[in-house]
Amino acid sequence: MAMQDFINNMKGTALGVAEYLSPVLKESKFKETGVLTPEEFVIAGDHLVHYCPTWQWSQGEPSKIKPYLPPDKQFLITKNVPCYRRCHQLESKGDDRIIEIEGDTDGGWVDTHPDENGDAGSAAAQTKTEAVKQEQSVKPSNGADDDDDDEDEEAGDMEDFVDSGLLDTDDPSTLVTVPTKAKAQTSVEEEGIEQTRTYDLHITYDKYYQTPRLWLFGYNENRHPLTVEQMYEDFSADHAKKTITMEAHPHISGPPMASIHPCRHAEVMKKIIQTVADGGKELGVHNYLVIFLKFVQAVIPTIEYDYTRNFTF
Repeated sequence: MAMQDFINNMKGTALGVAEYLSPVLKESKFKETGVLTPEEFVIAGDHLVHYCPTWQWSQGEPSKIKPYLPPDKQFLITKNVPCYRRCHQLESKGDDRIIEIEGDTDGGWVDTHPDENGDAGSAAAQTKTEAVKQEQSVKPSNGADDDDDDEDEEAGDMEDFVDSGLLDTDDPSTLVTVPTKAKAQTSVEEEGIEQTRTYDLHITYDKYYQTPRLWLFGYNENRHPLTVEQMYEDFSADHAKKTITMEAHPHISGPPMASIHPCRHAEVMKKIIQTVADGGKELGVHNYLVIFLKFVQAVIPTIEYDYTRNFTF
């Protein structure tokens, strides 16, 4: 076991004891410090489920129910979230926006999904569109002659196209039959195709940090669990094994799950609340989890769970 993993496990054990001994937050301090009471966590969870129905409440295992949360609303879960690419395939554009946190030695939180003015995906789509337009606008040097030729030529007949045999399904020149067994043995890597992984995501309430906490568990294209190292391929290299650690889930038994450590969540949310206030608006506590999912996207940029891109305050 690597030293960093050992340290993370020790921290996880210590924090588990600290959480058990910590009192339940009763009075709201959302605007002042960016934290949540359990009641506010439920309010934010209800709004997320309503706003994005792919998320649902879960009660977990009866032996692990937390008394400060409703029995049927212990944590939130969404399943089969696609992950199309590995993190190393992302190319930094150098214009990612960073949420700076005072005292943060890890360089803050990188906003990898900015709005439509800076979205990398939109830029790529725009570039492709412009390339198509450019290709369509290019004319041959003898364009006038080509136009004359087109006018002289008789328009093609669909019957001639059908008679040509190009639509025949048994055309040996276009049909290649591959035995099923051979298909199964074809290496995806050799074809250069990255098959889609999927993740189950959970959001729990961390009583010690008084914030939400995100948990992830991944599967390959055959729904077989990913190894720890395979899951780290889908996490930002700047955060893997530091911000993200493998720990036991507080509400269900099973193998350790990847978890984004919540130590900076309240500070990030406090800064966002202040930024919104400076713009003359107010961020309601019910929107907490919608915003939370957006800023943790920096840690897991290739996992496509955020369907709230058009969110406005």
